[in-house]
Amino acid sequence: MQNRIWFYLLAFSCSLGCKTEVPQVSSTVPEWAKDAIWYQIFPERFCNGDTANDPTFHDTFGSWPHDTLSPWQKSPWTADWYRLQPWEKANGKDFNYNAGRRRFGGDLQGVLDKLDYLQDLGVNAIYLNPIFEAPTMHKYDGARHHHVDNNFGPNPHQDRTLWESENFNDPTSWHWTTADSLFLKLIAEVHRRKMRIIIDGVFNHIGVSNPVFQDVRKNGKASPYADWVIVKSWDDPATPANEFEYQGWYGVKDLPEIRRAGDDLAPGPKAYFKAVVQRWMDPNRDGDPSDGIDGWRLDVAELVPKGFWRDFRKWVREINPNAYLTGEVWWEDYRSNKMFNAAPWLQGDIFDAVMNYRFADAMLKYFVDTENALDAQQLNTRLQQLREEYPSEVNYVLMNLLDSHDTERLASMVVNPNRMIDHASSASSREYDFNVRKPNTEEIKTQKLIIAFQMLYLGAPMIYYGSEAGMWGADDPDERKPMVWPYLVYEPESSHPLGKPRPADTVTFDQDLFNYYKTFALLRRENTAIRRGDYQSAQVSANPDVFAFTRNGAQQHLLCVFNRSAGPQQIVLPENFAQHKILYGEGNLTVGDGAAYILSGKAVTVVLQTGI
Repeated sequence: MQNRIWFYLLAFSCSLGCKTEVPQVSSTVPEWAKDAIWYQIFPERFCNGDTANDPTFHDTFGSWPHDTLSPWQKSPWTADWYRLQPWEKANGKDFNYNAGRRRFGGDLQGVLDKLDYLQDLGVNAIYLNPIFEAPTMHKYDGARHHHVDNNFGPNPHQDRTLWESENFNDPTSWHWTTADSLFLKLIAEVHRRKMRIIIDGVFNHIGVSNPVFQDVRKNGKASPYADWVIVKSWDDPATPANEFEYQGWYGVKDLPEIRRAGDDLAPGPKAYFKAVVQRWMDPNRDGDPSDGIDGWRLDVAELVPKGFWRDFRKWVREINPNAYLTGEVWWEDYRSNKMFNAAPWLQGDIFDAVMNYRFADAMLKYFVDTENALDAQQLNTRLQQLREEYPSEVNYVLMNLLDSHDTERLASMVVNPNRMIDHASSASSREYDFNVRKPNTEEIKTQKLIIAFQMLYLGAPMIYYGSEAGMWGADDPDERKPMVWPYLVYEPESSHPLGKPRPADTVTFDQDLFNYYKTFALLRRENTAIRRGDYQSAQVSANPDVFAFTRNGAQQHLLCVFNRSAGPQQIVLPENFAQHKILYGEGNLTVGDGAAYILSGKAVTVVLQTGI
C-alpha cells in the first residue's frame, strides 16, 4: 500500500470537557449527506424478489473456486449456514470451498420490495455493494461496468444476448438491458421516497471473465486492450509454454489490475470508466441527474492513483454537484494493525468522506474489550484525534460504520473481544478459536450501547444489512449470510466449519433490536443538533466506565451519557442541564443523592436541556 501521508501533525491531545477544533476548508461536501442514515446492501444476500432470474450453474463459471464439474444447486435461503448440502458434500471439499460456490438469488427486485422496510427502520440512504455484471457472488471482479448483472434483472438470457451485440469499447453501441432498466426503476423509486442511493465503484481491477482481459489473454500484444492491464510477460508463440503473466490485486489472479500511467490510470480504461460514470449518473444524458445515482463508494481507493480520483471527482460533480463520494481508505499496514489517516484524500479535491473503520475500532476498544480496554479519557483522546485529522465538514459526513461486508459482524465482535477489527476473525482458521455462537442477553446490551453511540455521534451512521435483525457471523464468508426476514422460518445454526461442538442457536428476526435501531434513527431524524450540531465531550463522572458528550445546535443542547459497566454508576449533570427533559432512557436515569443521578448498568440516556 502507499506510504501514509500525514496532513496534520497533532501536537497535543485534548482532555475531557474540551471542544473539538478542526482544520477549516471550503465547503465541498453535499449537505444532504449530513442527514444520511446509511444502509449497506449486499445484493446477492439481501432478498430474492424474483426467482425466475436465479443464477444457474453456468452463471458461476469464471469465479473461484473455478469448479465447473462438481454437482451444484442454488442454495436454500433458510438453511443452517455451516451445514453442507448433499451436493456440497459430494465434492469432498471443506466449508470455505463450498461457500465460494453458493448462490442464493438475491436481486434488485428484492431491494425494491424492501424499500418500505428500510423506510420503517428510518434509513434514508442506500449503499449497494457491486451490482455490475460478474460471475462471483461479491461482484468485485467486474466483467461489464456498463451493465447491471443479468441475474439481478428480470431476463438474464435476453441481457446476455444484448451484451454480445455490443462493441465493449464503444459507448454508442451499448444497450439498456432488462437488468439496467430495473436498476433505473429502483433509482426512481428511491428518489420518489426522498431517499438517496450510491453504488460501489471498482476501478483498481477487473475480473478474468471481463472481455478486455479475455482479449488480452487470447491476442497478446495484438489486442486493442493490451495496455489496459498490468502484464509482466507476454506469451512467446515460438515456445510450447505459455509465458503470459499479469499482476493481480495483492497477487489474486482472479482480479487483474488496471495499468497505471504516472499518477493516473492508463488512457484506455480511464476513458471507459468515464463513460461508465456518465451512464449511471445521467442515464438519459439530458443534463438532469435526477434519474441517476447520488454518488459512489470507491473500492480500495488508496491503491488507485490520486490523479485519477481528482479527474473522477470532476466528472461526477460536473454531472451532479450534489453527488457524494466516499472512499475505502483502510489498512496502511494490516500486519501491524495500522489504519490510514485518510486526510490526503479529504482535502476537497478527491473524496467527501471515507468508510470510518477507525471509529468502529475505537468503539470495540472501549465497549467490548476486556484486556487493555480504553478508559473514558483514552476514548475521548482517540476520538478527538480522529476528528482533528479531518476537515470540519468531513466529520459530519463520514460513513461511521460498525461492521461491513469485509469484517465480522458487530454481534460477533461483542462475542469475541480483545481483537483488532478484521483480525483473528475467521471461523475456519485453526490458528485461533473464533466463537461462532449468537450473543447472549448481556452481550446484546453491549451491542446496543455501541449502536446508540453510533447514532448519536458526529458523522453519518451506516447499518450493514441484517445487523438490525440480529444477524451474527465471523469474517468472510460468514458476514454475508442471507438476510434474516421475520416471515421466513430458518433452521437452527448448529454446525461448525471445523466440525467443533457448539450450541444450537435459533435464527429469527430480532424485533426488539430492530425497534432499538428504529428508535435512535427517529431520535436522530427529529433532532437537528444530532445531525448538524457541534460535538463536545462532557465530564459527568470520574468513573472510566462512564462516557458523555453533548450535541449542540442553535436552539438545542443534548447530553448523551453511556455506562458500559454492568452495575449502576452515579453521575452529575452539567450545571446548564439543571433544567432538562429525558429524550431517551427515562428508566435508565434515576435521582440519587443531592444533585447526583444514578445511571443503570449497560445503559444510555439522552438529556435535552430546557429553559433556554
